[in-house]
Amino acid sequence: MRISTITNWAYGVTLVLTILSGLAFILSSRSATNERIAVEHLLALDKMAEDLALGAELRTDEARLYVMRGDPRHLAAFHVAEAEERRREAAIDEARALGVTDEEMQLLQRIRKDADELDAIELRAIAAFSAGNKIEAQAILFGDEHYREHLDLISAVEEFRKLTDRRTEQELRALHARSDLFGLIARITLSLTAAVFLAVLYFILRRRVALPLQRMTGIVNRLANQDFAVEVPRDSRRDEIGEMNDAIQVFRDNGLERARLDAERQRDLLTKDLILQMMHRLQACEKLAELADVVGRFLPQLFPHLSGCLYVINDSHTALSPLSAWLEPKGGAERIPVKDCWGLRRGRPHVSKDAENDVPCAHIGQTDLPSLCVPLMAQSDTIGLLYLEGSNDAGAAVQDARLYLEIIAENLGLAIANLQLRERLTRLAVQDALTGLLNRRSLDEALHTLTQDNESRALSCLMIDIDHFKRFNDEFGHDAGDIVMRAVADIIVELVGHDGLCYRFGGEEFTILMLDKDPASARRMAERIRTRIATSPLTHRGRILGTVTVSIGVASCPEGGTIATARSRADLALLQAKDQGRNRTCMEASRSEQAEAFG
Repeated sequence: MRISTITNWAYGVTLVLTILSGLAFILSSRSATNERIAVEHLLALDKMAEDLALGAELRTDEARLYVMRGDPRHLAAFHVAEAEERRREAAIDEARALGVTDEEMQLLQRIRKDADELDAIELRAIAAFSAGNKIEAQAILFGDEHYREHLDLISAVEEFRKLTDRRTEQELRALHARSDLFGLIARITLSLTAAVFLAVLYFILRRRVALPLQRMTGIVNRLANQDFAVEVPRDSRRDEIGEMNDAIQVFRDNGLERARLDAERQRDLLTKDLILQMMHRLQACEKLAELADVVGRFLPQLFPHLSGCLYVINDSHTALSPLSAWLEPKGGAERIPVKDCWGLRRGRPHVSKDAENDVPCAHIGQTDLPSLCVPLMAQSDTIGLLYLEGSNDAGAAVQDARLYLEIIAENLGLAIANLQLRERLTRLAVQDALTGLLNRRSLDEALHTLTQDNESRALSCLMIDIDHFKRFNDEFGHDAGDIVMRAVADIIVELVGHDGLCYRFGGEEFTILMLDKDPASARRMAERIRTRIATSPLTHRGRILGTVTVSIGVASCPEGGTIATARSRADLALLQAKDQGRNRTCMEASRSEQAEAFG
């Protein structure tokens, strides 16, 4: 407790004890005053009862003298005494102010009743005397009824006086005892006041000030000499000495806090530097695989306590597939429907399992780890999702990393959008828009590359042409022709698979390059393609398009010639197939056959 607080408490306790002592003296004096008032009330009640009894006797004497002598003066005196008696009886109603009890009040009412009945008898006697019945009047005043009523009045007065005497005596004893008690309390409180005052002075001056200051002298001297490495003893007291200890400790705490802030500043600078390095590398990426590798390398460095996964959205914008993952997130999924992520629904970062105060995303499954879903946006379009996941005690870390992750997500979304746009443009440059196959430019580049790398490498080239394709356009329309074109391309891609590369050469012609395949394998592939196309029914808008057939020319290297001439030789074989009636496969002649033909 603070010294000033102790002083204030001491002052307050002393003041309270002094006030209590004064109150005790006042209450003791008031008890003596109450004793005096009780005696005065007793005398007043005794006088009231005595006056009622004497007034009744005086009234009776005047009435008797009147009926015996007939002197009107006695009648006048009777009426005066009667009026005085009425006044005294009226004073009975005010007896409550003198502290009478209910029992005493009942006796006073009885006295008034007896006095009224006695007065009624006397008035009846006076009335009889006035009517000339002197004997009757005397009989009434000196009869048994009048005597009995008079005795009842005297008896009630005596009983009332006894009750008041007994009650007053009890009150005086109680008041006297209370006065003695308050006097004792006053003396005790005065003694306590002196004792508390002396004890508090000793406690403050000796124990709370002098001794602690002696202990702090050495510490203060070392601080005065700029020795801030001094160990300050802990003091749990909450007073001025304790505040001195706290103030000294603050210097050390401030130094530690400055070191902590410097460390946080360094971590923040390192984080920003890593983010900057990551952004530079993201901008230099040419493929999504490279971007995924950059993200998978830098995010564990930036947030080592957070595992995660990078998702990209599909072309139909219905689901996301993983592009990169790090530190093995438990809530990562192989496929996330867009509707299962609250972050994608709202277009804003969404925290799940953070103290159970928000709706968790459905794609995180049964894991109870806190996670953060940050949508990747570009030009108001959803590109993908950055999913981060912390441990059970890393819920605050997820929230702390949120600002940095939003910055990363913004740049990451733009980088992915740029790469997808670049890939889309590249794909449009090398692929046929109708069939999705590689175009003639890609075919020329592939042949040129193969020619430069290894001219003697085994290669088979298949040239495919749709027979009577103009008939489909003329009979069913160009839309039907496009359907035929796409159907043939799909069959070619399905059958060739990983055994070769498929190209749309131009118009209704297709080309297949099969590396490291002998002529027999190439011929079998050509026949499979021709047979499948011829047996696949096609319809357009409910109409059967009829049978579609193709003619195929096959050229092989190095049996038939060089790679540079493979396409033209396959084209010659295709022309031969058409000349022979179409819907057939023709192999080019080998070099020996060609020599024999020209020999």
